Amino acid sequence: MAARIKKGDKVLVISGASKGTRGEVLSVSPTANKAVVQGVALAKHHTKPSRTGQEGGIISREAAVHLSNLALIDPATDKPTKVGFRVLDDGRKVRVARKSGSAIDG
Repeated sequence: MAARIKKGDKVLVISGASKGTRGEVLSVSPTANKAVVQGVALAKHHTKPSRTGQEGGIISREAAVHLSNLALIDPATDKPTKVGFRVLDDGRKVRVARKSGSAIDG
């Protein structure tokens, strides 16, 4: 199945504790249907100091969010939209914003 949300996309969280938050996708795990979004679903991790110079303490890290809880931000209108696909004349398959009809990938 083609990826509707990719690394580097701007998304809006539409459900959960971080509802209404916008952020950039840092990584996507297609097999688990999850994505890590910058500044969303922060989880506290307790770490021990290591010999490599890493300090110990409580560190906030982004946790993975299910893809169904994310909506892509349309670059043309700056509003959330569903994602469709279109095959161009030259044979390329591109993602298309359903609201505005504009191509997302270029």
